[in-house]
Amino acid sequence: MKEHYIAANDGVKTFVLELEPHSEINAAPIFCMHGLTRNHKDFAGVFDFLRGFGRKVYAIDVRGRGKSDRDPNPANYNPVTYVGDVLNILQKLEIDKAVFIGTSMGGLISMIMATFAAGKMEGIILNDVGPELDEAGVTRIRSYVGKSKPARTWEEAAQNIKSIALYAFPKFADDDAFWLDFAHKSCIQTDDGVVFDYDQRIGESIKPDQNAQPANLWPQFPMLKNIPTLVIRGGISDILSPSIVAKMLEIKPDLQIQEVPDVGHAPLLNEIESMDAIKRFFDSL
Repeated sequence: MKEHYIAANDGVKTFVLELEPHSEINAAPIFCMHGLTRNHKDFAGVFDFLRGFGRKVYAIDVRGRGKSDRDPNPANYNPVTYVGDVLNILQKLEIDKAVFIGTSMGGLISMIMATFAAGKMEGIILNDVGPELDEAGVTRIRSYVGKSKPARTWEEAAQNIKSIALYAFPKFADDDAFWLDFAHKSCIQTDDGVVFDYDQRIGESIKPDQNAQPANLWPQFPMLKNIPTLVIRGGISDILSPSIVAKMLEIKPDLQIQEVPDVGHAPLLNEIESMDAIKRFFDSL
């Protein structure tokens, strides 16, 4: 295991975790990118699984999250800046090509990257995200991002997370260990209490604006035409609707699709349906 801190041109450092495969390297690496308020630990449950494909695994904390620097200018918390950070990381770590796994915001970064650097993308796995976001999910996310208060204990933090995410993981309603683990992957202990491990000002980047246009990457999506792509959808997701997936399939008929039942936004990727689909995807590359 190696840890890197890669500085962008503006000096903000992004944390990158590098993991060796279980066997000899025989293919391009896997590059994991998390969602809006999360960090590289989102993929902790599938690191061992991913390392079984004979590929190095990289997982980042997007700027403003986890071990990465908080940006002094919150206006930089936007996908275009994140894409620039990723391209800089690929250059600094001499990664010529990779398979990108993007959960939610990480998937948006992947789709935008296809516009700038399709040649660096051996394949893309989009975890519960597409070129358009269902407004119901966006409204839900706006209701809590950047508005949380410190919890006094880890157990309280776990209950706070449960109140936010129970809709997405209803089968874990009575599993306290699941929510406590969720808290440890999403939060840190500070002098003020247990807080989410991201810059609260990230919430400013998703505030509703009457002049703003809805998220729309449909013009960019055709750039994935020649890139093998798998989309994993939570069966009860409020971000990636069946109609959006159907439109994606119209544009890209070879799109691989897997739905994970009884999971909302976003699957953890350790579900048997997700792991089987990911294995089939890598086997097809």
